[in-house]
Amino acid sequence: MNRIFQVTAAALLMICCSISQAQQSQDFGQYVVHFNALNTNLIPPEVARAYGIQRSGSRALLNITVLRKVMANPGSPVNAKVAAGAINLTGQRRAINLREVSEPGDGSGSDSGAIYYLGEFRIDNRETLDFTIEVTPDGETEPLMVRFRQQFFTE
Repeated sequence: MNRIFQVTAAALLMICCSISQAQQSQDFGQYVVHFNALNTNLIPPEVARAYGIQRSGSRALLNITVLRKVMANPGSPVNAKVAAGAINLTGQRRAINLREVSEPGDGSGSDSGAIYYLGEFRIDNRETLDFTIEVTPDGETEPLMVRFRQQFFTE
C-alpha cells in the first residue's frame, strides 16, 4: 500500500511539473523553491482522488516544493512555513489555503522522500493571476519571496 502511495505521489509531481507551464523555480542560495500552477481537470482522476483534489475546469492547483541544496545540488526537501495568494488584473484577490503533503522516502539514503505544499483556488477563463508566495524554511527567520504571473484557460 505504501508503494502505491509513493507511485501516486510521484505521478502527481510529474504531472504538476510537466502539464500546462513547465516547472518554475527560484534559487535563493541555500534553497531552491519550485512552483507551478495548473488547471485541476488536467490531473488524472485517480491522482486527484488520492490527494483530495477537486477536478474542475474552473479550479486550479498551486504546487510548491522547497529544497535545500546539498553540495551545490538542489535535492533535499525541507519543511517550511508557506503562504500564498494571488490577485487578478482587475484587483480581485484569491486566497490560497495550502496544505503540506509529506511522502516518506524508501529508506535507501538516496530517496529522502518529498515535501510539497498544495493549494486549490477558483479561476475564470483567460484570467491572469499574479501570485505571491512567502516561504520560510524551518530554522530560518527571513522569508523567501516568489512572484510569478500566469494565465489560465477553462473548458
